[in-house]
Amino acid sequence: MVASNKPSVYNEVVRVSHVYLGPVADRFIARQIENHLHKLPNQLVRTDLAELIDWLRLSIAMLTEDVDIIEEYVNELNKLADGPPKPQHNKKP
Repeated sequence: MVASNKPSVYNEVVRVSHVYLGPVADRFIARQIENHLHKLPNQLVRTDLAELIDWLRLSIAMLTEDVDIIEEYVNELNKLADGPPKPQHNKKP
């Protein structure tokens, strides 16, 4: 089996979250996964993201009243949930 250099779903979530949470993102996301999804961060899969995003929306809303920031963060996370962009094929008319 060939090893993949692709970042884990957990690392992708932390990367997005770091913009909004700074250096606590890694620990914050790990705790959200462990406490709400009852799994280890390295076990996170893309299909878990919808539930995780719901929990993150609630948690972040307790930290800030800035609805625009919350929605921006959730939108960025939803892009991860949708998966990597699919290559587009140029079709000739």
